[in-house]
Amino acid sequence: MSGLRTYEDYPRHTVGFCNAFSVATYVIGAFVVSEIGSIWLLPYLLLIVGLEIRLLRTSCTSCYYFGKWCAFGRGKISALLFKRRDVRLFTDRKIDWKGLLPDLMVPLIPVVAGIVLLVLDFHWLILTAVISLSLLATAGSGFVRGSLACKMCRQREIGCPAQRFFTRK
Repeated sequence: MSGLRTYEDYPRHTVGFCNAFSVATYVIGAFVVSEIGSIWLLPYLLLIVGLEIRLLRTSCTSCYYFGKWCAFGRGKISALLFKRRDVRLFTDRKIDWKGLLPDLMVPLIPVVAGIVLLVLDFHWLILTAVISLSLLATAGSGFVRGSLACKMCRQREIGCPAQRFFTRK
């Protein structure tokens, strides 16, 4: 244990703030993707929903916060939909870049699409969306996870594969 205070249940304002970043990323990404053609919006939204369900079913069911308020509130949601699994499935899991690729596609697809749109036909709104999405996915995510979510996480203290992956020397 690092000696830092961790949350048994995260405060609701932290849950709301952390989720606002995720929702903003999804909404801005969906807007940009819809600008390349509405036919692409449904597959993009299905990717997001699929990744959220995968997270709830595989990670959240074996997390310390299953049934509790984690920083993103997913522990509560997961407990409504799935049965609890062994915590070792979480702590023993290995994360690599290949496994993170689907999650990285959520902001990457609309950023690339937005750049293509800007090259073909420049619009300030698209530029603003691409810059906003890039900032949310990098600095925003780093702030949310580093200062609000992971810093006070009991699961991080127990054992977190993401913590091991991102802090390895």
